[in-house]
Amino acid sequence: MVGAALLLAGCASQPTIPEETISAPVATGDTTSLNWVNPNAAGQFPAPGLSRPQARTSPIHTAPVTTWTSLDRWAAENKVGPPHLLSHTPVATYAIGTANGTMVLDIGSREATWNGVEVQLGFGPQLIDDQIFVHGLDLQKNLEPLLFGPPLAYGNRVVVIDPGHGGVNVGTASVLDGRFEKEFTLDWALRLAPLLAANGWQVFLTRTNDVDIALSNRVQFAEAHRADLFISLHFNSTPDRNKRIAGLETYCSTPAGMPSNLTRDYADIWSQYFPNNSFDAPNLQLAVRLHTALLRASGEEDRGVRRVRFIGVLHGQRHPAVLVEGGYLSNPHEAKLIESSDFRQKLAQGVADALK
Repeated sequence: MVGAALLLAGCASQPTIPEETISAPVATGDTTSLNWVNPNAAGQFPAPGLSRPQARTSPIHTAPVTTWTSLDRWAAENKVGPPHLLSHTPVATYAIGTANGTMVLDIGSREATWNGVEVQLGFGPQLIDDQIFVHGLDLQKNLEPLLFGPPLAYGNRVVVIDPGHGGVNVGTASVLDGRFEKEFTLDWALRLAPLLAANGWQVFLTRTNDVDIALSNRVQFAEAHRADLFISLHFNSTPDRNKRIAGLETYCSTPAGMPSNLTRDYADIWSQYFPNNSFDAPNLQLAVRLHTALLRASGEEDRGVRRVRFIGVLHGQRHPAVLVEGGYLSNPHEAKLIESSDFRQKLAQGVADALK
């Protein structure tokens, strides 16, 4: 039986940018964290709440790349086979691959696919004089981490799972019966924790009951517990309650110099650089791993891995961090799935499979 110890997480501070524009303002409150310890590694980790977190070093921030590069020339310089044409219609589509997998690019479109999973680029590739040109930031922040990146390193295998919302911050509501997002995110997290612990992870939850926590406290919680990964769990809704939209989305921070794939009417200041941007490459690798495994486990529609700048719970993270939207509570069919405990168990298994 997996053991559990309760640790005080502290009082909430002033709210920052909400995770979702449809959310209520974040209020103050207390919470506890549940420490799911791998039974085969008891005593291996220090008590996070009792010691000062180790100082973390981050790469020096340099000015973002602004140039466009011929993909043929880039492939040759990196000793990769040249991109090859897949289709002329409805748009010109090219593929480029390594032993890690294959990236498919549509000319003029920010929608790409990596091993069949949608990944949103910062800029649509361009065709100039029969040469494919890709923005330097997309090469650096999207193509290179996936085509050439080494496997993610998990350090001490400490993960913080963040069930979105809680307390008066209820999140969105089911179109079926008005049940709140906060209930489903917590249940997802509580199902996930023992699965991860069984795989050798030490797991901390930012909340284990129906309480509200400021976004800044969720970030501080992960830092205090020396997290190697941070995963925030949510369910989605369309502001206009468009009942047709459905599917799974996974978000990570937008690199400096790149436009976000979603803004929700927040100012998208391209020059902004947050602490979490030091982890742009592993953020994407983690997001793709999670997104792929969740699609496989749940059977949901693929709405892509996306870069966003407005999600406050990601800004200050000093380790790979992502936010997953596990489906749309505004879609009747998907809301029915989300309200099913079997479906939430599938979502929990998907995250666990990604981190094996």
